[in-house]
Amino acid sequence: MLETLVSQLMDPFRIGLILFLLLTALRTRPTMGLAMPLGLGVVFVAILLPLTTAANAATGNEARLVAIACGLVSNAIILACFVSVWAIWTKARQKP
Repeated sequence: MLETLVSQLMDPFRIGLILFLLLTALRTRPTMGLAMPLGLGVVFVAILLPLTTAANAATGNEARLVAIACGLVSNAIILACFVSVWAIWTKARQKP
């Protein structure tokens, strides 16, 4: 399971999806808020990638569920890194 988590944390496609999820959520923040789109996007990416990519060609339901669970954790970690960088960036820009 740790191997799956590490491979998902290093997946450039997953990182790109989460990055552009954050950028889209920031653009639509005045109308949609920030928490709900980010939360649903993390779940969507965690389910989408193991079901559609050949890299995680899990044949059994148990293997798919493990890949989705690890995907939720890895997406949350990646998103937390991006959100913290965004928070530091906005804090630095506000200082006179």
